[in-house]
Amino acid sequence: MEKIILKGHGTEGKAEGIALVSKESMSFFSDVNYQTGEVVSAVHDLHGKNVKDVILVFRSAKGGTGTAMRIPEMKRIGTAPKGMINQLANPPVVEAAIMAGIPLVDRLDKDPIEVIETGDYIRIDGDNGIVEVEKKR
Repeated sequence: MEKIILKGHGTEGKAEGIALVSKESMSFFSDVNYQTGEVVSAVHDLHGKNVKDVILVFRSAKGGTGTAMRIPEMKRIGTAPKGMINQLANPPVVEAAIMAGIPLVDRLDKDPIEVIETGDYIRIDGDNGIVEVEKKR
């Protein structure tokens, strides 16, 4: 099985699971139903998918304080992703990840959206900014 190691910057914590990849930015306030984890925006490329218990890979968060409020609430009620990977995380998503205790890694040495595919198995070591990718077969 092919393994790829990516290095970047992370927030504290470790997580592993199946990747769900979006080529778009995401608002946890308007694109995601925080009570279920389902992507409800009809124009988002993950429409109808669920972010609960996955490693969510996306460009960056859209918006501001809505994301900072929603992600910790999703963690509290059990609908949050296990971990997140961004090309470039904006301050509200970093704050939300830290408050929720969800590892977030960004600014990787390779574009995660080009390297990671939905269904790949991901291990995040946010403490060291490392993402290990096991490619799906």
